[in-house]
Amino acid sequence: MKVLLFGASGHIGREIADELLSRGHTVTGVTRSGASDLAHPNFTSLAGDATDEDTVASLAPGHDAVATAVGPRIGKEDDRKIIVGATRALIDGVRRAGVRRLVALGGAGSLETAPGVVVLDSPHFPQMWKANAMAQSEALALYRQVEDLDWTFISPAQHIEPGDRVGTFRVGGDQLLVDAEGHSRISISDYAIAFVDELENSTSIRRRITVAY
Repeated sequence: MKVLLFGASGHIGREIADELLSRGHTVTGVTRSGASDLAHPNFTSLAGDATDEDTVASLAPGHDAVATAVGPRIGKEDDRKIIVGATRALIDGVRRAGVRRLVALGGAGSLETAPGVVVLDSPHFPQMWKANAMAQSEALALYRQVEDLDWTFISPAQHIEPGDRVGTFRVGGDQLLVDAEGHSRISISDYAIAFVDELENSTSIRRRITVAY
């Protein structure tokens, strides 16, 4: 596939780009600066703003899918402006470009821990992540209104961080996945595997999924 990837220089975006390239796909990585230290014959780096619909519409043609791992710098940028702004621009931009497939890095805050109760409702939810989680919840609501695109919103486990590439994990739906000890975890490397699996296989069209150990 030829994949247009926004947020390609972030921790998660870079892992997604590496995973795509390792499987033989061609990646156009878009970052705000256009800079990237990723050197690969099938990788091209471009400057672009994922919150700008015209940018998305101009870059997407010729690609089989558009993917986004865009996120704000926590505590330094407006979470809603970037997350919700990018969601709106990506939806409208890929429509104009005629690309149907759109896969997005989501958040874990809207995953259910019980019927009608989500992670974000917990009194122990970290304050520094609340704005991000609320923006991701709003982004998911926007995707769920879209019926003319083949979108997938992929929420990580509650805790996603650098770690080993295990290669085995569970994929779920709207409920938070926890292990036998009650922990919800995934490494960035394994999240990237699940993300690219979905790009390749398109098994969860117009759905939110989640991935965890």
